[in-house]
Amino acid sequence: MTHGVSFPADAEGRRSTTRAGRTIVAEALRPVDPVGALGAEQDTAWRTGYVLHFRRLVEAGVASPEAWLSIAEAGLDAVRRTLIVTDDDDRDEPLDSLTSAPATRTLRTHEVVGTAEPQVDLVIPYRGRELHGADLRAQLDEWVARGVMEPSAAAAVREVIGHPEWLALPGRTVAVLGAGAEMGPLAALLRWGATVAAVDLPREALWQRVARTARAGAGRLLVPVDAAPSGDGAGEGTWGADLLAEVPEVADWLGSLEGRLVLGNYLYADGGTHVRVAAAADVLATRVTGVRQDTALAFLATPTDAFAVPHEAVEHSTRAYRERSGTAKLVGRPLRWATRGRLLHRAYPPAADPGISDAIVPVQGPNYALAKRIQRWRASVARRDGQLVSFHVAPSTRTLSVVKNRALAAAFAGAHRFGVEVFEPDTANTLMAALLVHDLSTDVPRHEHPWQDEAYAAVHGGLWRAAYEPRSALGLAAALGYASART
Repeated sequence: MTHGVSFPADAEGRRSTTRAGRTIVAEALRPVDPVGALGAEQDTAWRTGYVLHFRRLVEAGVASPEAWLSIAEAGLDAVRRTLIVTDDDDRDEPLDSLTSAPATRTLRTHEVVGTAEPQVDLVIPYRGRELHGADLRAQLDEWVARGVMEPSAAAAVREVIGHPEWLALPGRTVAVLGAGAEMGPLAALLRWGATVAAVDLPREALWQRVARTARAGAGRLLVPVDAAPSGDGAGEGTWGADLLAEVPEVADWLGSLEGRLVLGNYLYADGGTHVRVAAAADVLATRVTGVRQDTALAFLATPTDAFAVPHEAVEHSTRAYRERSGTAKLVGRPLRWATRGRLLHRAYPPAADPGISDAIVPVQGPNYALAKRIQRWRASVARRDGQLVSFHVAPSTRTLSVVKNRALAAAFAGAHRFGVEVFEPDTANTLMAALLVHDLSTDVPRHEHPWQDEAYAAVHGGLWRAAYEPRSALGLAAALGYASART
């Protein structure tokens, strides 16, 4: 039995993620691209064909800001109309019912205070070194030169380097949904002396680890609890909450906290559960913002998605393709011929402005793509409505959730041969936490088109500026990665 936010059941009681995903994407496209909507809703091979439709969501939105926002609004509306909430008796209610449903229990706050002194400078761990000051600035320059991050990302981090007083985020409380996530900012923020409200499942081992991190840091950790905690959350259900089933409870708890609230979504789950938690987090954001209008939202986007990218990235990629080595040219031509252009083809037409970077990895599946797209839609609409939004593309990272997939792990191992850098978790999460601090401490630039907001300060690891279209090199990267792993 599925409890909480879920997919609707058909006549036989099956809760199909495919049917729901196809419906949501089709409805998102319908206002601006009815042909694309028809193609999505009639796709009979969704688990492989979804890539085309998620790219089309970007292509159709690039035409104008109005088209982009129409897609976002229609997509969010389709999520609310498609997904449901089911109770212990398997009765279904509309997802929107959670925006006003009463809480069934009250969550109290347990506080863990760090014992260390806050870090007084921005320090980013990288390949066994602790980079700060001039060394960190030099590394930012090197990343920009190689096309690993957009220049605006390096500029934002440099601002944080120059303003270490920002790191503790005085006056703010950052709610981290997915407190145990490897890509989340929890550890970095606590090192810097910030106040963090942690939300995650009631799992003893997880909270023991989070509590140790908090005590070793310099900040304040706020944890939702139902009963008096024992030790580090010992006793199942003592610390934490299940967002899938407890949106009202978590919303009421967050609403009771002091400080200007930042709601950061760092949730991840396998398969359809990822869509469910993404939808639950979206309803939570709506409910919390309704009570606390000054709530800021924060998201990390995956680089393995389709994005519109600036012409400067297209020019960098075109130059990399033109200047690739003689060996690469010698090997690439017969491979393209033998595979009818599927392997090692250029990433963009040289004049593209903007370009479309399609780095969707089919093996990650349509549920992953939809969960991340829900966040992108909410970021666009919230920003349009005047809400402070921190949204950044984060680099591919060797998190446990990724490397447990052998194909992805192998592709990551071979990615450097194609100009793509895969980050270690401690580097990536600290770097992205620094960008969050920047956005909360200064004015985030407003852009003419929402796709430019998504591209701002992106740390894509090189996927946007590499010589080859990512999927056309993915198989070879994996093969090379497998080979290096065996030697």
